[in-house]
Amino acid sequence: MTSVEVGDDGFVVAAEIIAEAFSIAASTVQGLMQTDEITSRCEKGVDEDEGRWRLTFIHKGRAFRLTIDKESKILSQARFDAPRHAKPLS
Repeated sequence: MTSVEVGDDGFVVAAEIIAEAFSIAASTVQGLMQTDEITSRCEKGVDEDEGRWRLTFIHKGRAFRLTIDKESKILSQARFDAPRHAKPLS
């Protein structure tokens, strides 16, 4: 697998890339995503950004963002603080 691929259900990002961004073991990434300890968002570019996507992963108040093109090539990476949002009251 390359770093990012397009799968049947969307983008597939190698666990090693996410793990490195958050300084965690790659073997823990899938479990953390299943329990929503790592969340993700995909945004499709429009207008001048057509053909690009932003994939953002959030874990423990930190964000890791990949910008990729239509061939799934990583154009840029960024790490930054992400505000923690309170869970909605039920």
